[in-house]
Formats: sequence, structure tokens, C-alpha cells
Amino acid sequence: MKKYFIAYAAMLALASPSTASAADTPVRVNACTLGSPRTTQSYYAAAYYPVNGPYYWGDPYGHTYHQYALPSSSHTTSAKLNIAYVNVTNKPLKEVEFGFVMEGLLLAEVRDQGKFSPGAEIKHTFGVNENVFHHRKGSAQCLPLRATYEDGTVWTSEHLPKLNSALYR
Repeated sequence: MKKYFIAYAAMLALASPSTASAADTPVRVNACTLGSPRTTQSYYAAAYYPVNGPYYWGDPYGHTYHQYALPSSSHTTSAKLNIAYVNVTNKPLKEVEFGFVMEGLLLAEVRDQGKFSPGAEIKHTFGVNENVFHHRKGSAQCLPLRATYEDGTVWTSEHLPKLNSALYR
């Protein structure tokens, strides 16, 4: 009798429709702000960027993306993207990729690396192209695009923002 109940419960679970929600993402974004090289947010630390730069990776769209270094002085025109986020899963993450979106348009991508423990808030600053300032019309969002757990498991958003091919030129 017990094994029939388990089999029935398993069939019900498979038959139940699953709906995507914000809870399906491994990361909750608490803050997403864009700043010029002159703006400082002392409680945000510099995000990962390789010492020998430049920094390229294959993004969730299948393109090679270039992440900008943080501005080294107030004389540069590069922008900064400040993101505060939390790993909302019970497993540590080692990489998180975000899309900076305004009015549905993907304006930049950034990638963070490290050990992101469950429940810990991470506050990092990323360098982005200064062209994002030309699109300051609406509210900005930093959306998680992809995350890699320490065990190698990869989560990719089922709801990627519309691809902006101008990012890859």
C-alpha cells in the first residue's frame, strides 16, 4: 500500500504545472544603481575583474561579452553599475551574471565571481560602457541572467531580456 501511495504522489507531482516566479531565481537583487566615475558608494566593493584583463566570457545568449574595468580615476568616462544581491538558495554560488535593463532594453552585462554564501548580501560595483547614460529614460533593473553553483550546476533564466546586438560591436 505504501509504495502505491508514493507512486501516486510522484505522478501527481509530474502532472502538476510548474509556474516560473521570482522565487525560481537563485539571486534576489536588493539594489541596482548606475553612477558616473565621480560618484562613490563606499559600501560597494569592486567586483571581480582579472588582473591581466581584458575580461571576456560566453554569455547566456551565446555571444562573447566584454566586461569593462572599473574607472581608475575621475578623468575617465566609464560608468559604474552598483548591484546589491543575495544568494537565496541553500548552496554557495561561484559566478553570477546580470543584465542591466532599462525599458526592456538590455544595455549591459556584468559577471561576478567569488564564493557567495546563502543568505549573505553582496554589494559590488562593476564597470560598464558610458553609453548606458544615453538611455536614462526609465527605471533600471539588474536581472540575474545566469548563475553557477560551486558544485558546477548552472541556472539560466527562462526569461532573458530581449537581445541587444549592439552590445557585441
